[in-house]
Amino acid sequence: MDSFVTRLPEVVMQLMAFALALSLHESAHGWMAEKLGDPTARWLGRITLNPLKHIDLFGTIIFPLLLAIIGAPVLGWAKPVPFVSRNLRNQRWGPALVGLAGPLSNIALGIVVTGLLLITKAVMPGFRPLLVSLLREGALGASGVAAPLIFLLFSLAMINLVLAVFNLIPIPPLDGSHILEAFLPARFHLAYAQVRQYGMLLLLALFWTGAFGRILNPFVNGLVMILLW
Repeated sequence: MDSFVTRLPEVVMQLMAFALALSLHESAHGWMAEKLGDPTARWLGRITLNPLKHIDLFGTIIFPLLLAIIGAPVLGWAKPVPFVSRNLRNQRWGPALVGLAGPLSNIALGIVVTGLLLITKAVMPGFRPLLVSLLREGALGASGVAAPLIFLLFSLAMINLVLAVFNLIPIPPLDGSHILEAFLPARFHLAYAQVRQYGMLLLLALFWTGAFGRILNPFVNGLVMILLW
């Protein structure tokens, strides 16, 4: 308990970054669906950065909190943004574009935040050793006014990256499944639809076997290398 209390500021900053990343992700789905002809998300008030509109009790609060407590990358999910596929102007590519909008929004925000960190590195002589301390020991691993801000920005960049990569995995119900389905020949659609009922089991297997970590590590390591180079 003492350890958790000590790390509480770090956990709070990670959850704040996650809430923003997830709200942007879900809003992007709704925004794209509206642009393609379906206003359902707008009617339901889901095109907003207000995280309260997107909360799933377990996926948005409990699961990411548990990951933050054990020091794992914060990950989770929100209530899916509904859209009516028959309202989309392009029946084949519309769902894929709606699915792609979420990860692309996270990639865009991640690039912007990484740019801010690179600017900070250029003007702050002690940036590299400070970031190394934060990576090794968390938000309280260094003193000074800049430390919590840099930790928050790094958390925001990393969480957006993790969320984008995770959602691009082509396993239902992740966004990548909609993208893959658009490229599949029509004769395979029915067979692929059968995979949906096993989607959560496949995702659990990814985590259980460590496969997700192997997928994610090159991206996270790449981000760290860019910032420390």
